[in-house]
Amino acid sequence: MTLKTLVFAAALMGSIVHAQSVDVKDAWVRTSVPGQRGTGAFMKLTAKDGATLVSVSSPVAGVSEVHEMKMEGDIMKMRALPAGLLLPAGKTVELKPGGYHVMLMDLKAALPKDSTIPLTLVFKDAKGVESRLELKLPVAVSAVSGAGPAAAAHKH
Repeated sequence: MTLKTLVFAAALMGSIVHAQSVDVKDAWVRTSVPGQRGTGAFMKLTAKDGATLVSVSSPVAGVSEVHEMKMEGDIMKMRALPAGLLLPAGKTVELKPGGYHVMLMDLKAALPKDSTIPLTLVFKDAKGVESRLELKLPVAVSAVSGAGPAAAAHKH
């Protein structure tokens, strides 16, 4: 390998590490029962240098999207974030019931308590460099009723 090739490889590796500098804490998925079509995944994300969560995927769901819930007048509305979720540099963004969350829809099977599911998060940094983060999320029971993001029937 030439010195030029080594420098290029080192620069590429540096950008990949830089792009993957998102810290994930307290990640979990709400349980589901047989026949339930959707559930939510929640976590705290902190991007050291800023990033955007542009997509999510999981083999347990036919569709996985980054969503937000917010009040519009006196109506709570949920919608997908097609441009992704901005993660400002150094600030923790919490994905939680009733706010930003990952929506897992068209579930292929029930997600029982104490199981785990794979989830892939895809980020883009300020330069447009994409990185993937593979997670194994624990499935837990939530104190929130079915009226939250995991409700089987929801409106966008």
